[in-house]
Amino acid sequence: MARVATIILNRNLPEVTERLCEHLKKFDNDMTDIFIVEAGSDASKLSKNCTWHASWNDAIKYGLRYGRGMNFGLSQLWKENRFKIYDAFFLLTNDTELGQMPTIAPLMNIMDEHPKLGILSPCSELWGEKLLLEKESTKYFWFIHNNSLLLRREFIESVCNINKPDFMNFLFDGENFRGYLSESELIAKAYANDWAAAITSAVWAGENESYLINQADLIKTEDYQENLRLYVSEGKQWLRNKYGFNSRWSMQQYVKFFYDKFFEFHPEYGAYKI
Repeated sequence: MARVATIILNRNLPEVTERLCEHLKKFDNDMTDIFIVEAGSDASKLSKNCTWHASWNDAIKYGLRYGRGMNFGLSQLWKENRFKIYDAFFLLTNDTELGQMPTIAPLMNIMDEHPKLGILSPCSELWGEKLLLEKESTKYFWFIHNNSLLLRREFIESVCNINKPDFMNFLFDGENFRGYLSESELIAKAYANDWAAAITSAVWAGENESYLINQADLIKTEDYQENLRLYVSEGKQWLRNKYGFNSRWSMQQYVKFFYDKFFEFHPEYGAYKI
C-alpha cells in the first residue's frame, strides 16, 4: 500500500498537470497515490485524472489558490476516512518540475531517519539554500518555499482544524487568499509544536513560472506583476490583522524564535541547524 498521498493543484492546465502525474507514475508509482484537485478549473479543462473539482461559483471565478486548494484536498481525504491510511502528504502545484529519478522514496527515507521532521522539501537548483547543503544534504530551516512540501501525517494532525475541516480552515488559513507568508506560518506551527522543517538536496524540485507568466489568462488569474502586487498588498493586510505585524521581517523573527527554541529542547539535532 502506498505510504504517501500526493495532492496536485490544477487550474485550467490539464496537459501540464498530466505531465507531472505521469512523471510520478513513472518514478514513484509504488510509493504514492495521486489526487488531483481542480482548483476552480473550467469544466472543459479538467485533468483526465481529476479527483475532486472545486466547482462552486467563487472557486470558478477566483480559483482556490494554494492554501484553499490544499485545504480542499486534505479535508476531502479526511471526510472520506482516507487521511489516516497515509504516513505523509506531498503537496504539489502543477508547475512543479521534479528530477528524472524517484523523488518520494528518498524523501520518505529522510523522514524515517529524522523522526521530528514534520515538513520536508526538496531543494531547488535556483535557491540560495543549496549553498548550505553542499556538505550535509539535509538541514533544518526556518523558511522554505512551498511549491513541493512533504508533510508528515502526525504533524498535520497536531495542528489541523478537525472541528471545521474544509477548504478555508483545515491546515492553511483560507483568509490569506494568495498565501502571503503561509509557508512561514506553517513552519512556525511546526516548531511551536515540537516538529522541525527541513530542506534536502538528496532530490531536487523546481517551479516553472513560465506558465504563470505566459498563460495567466488561461489560468484565469492576474498577470505576473499584478499578481505579485496583490500578493504583497493583500498579504500585508492579512499579516497586520492576524498577527499585528507590520513587516515580513517581524514574521520571520517570529518563526526564528520557535526555531531556536527547538534546538534548546533538542540539542541532539544541533548538527542540522543552519
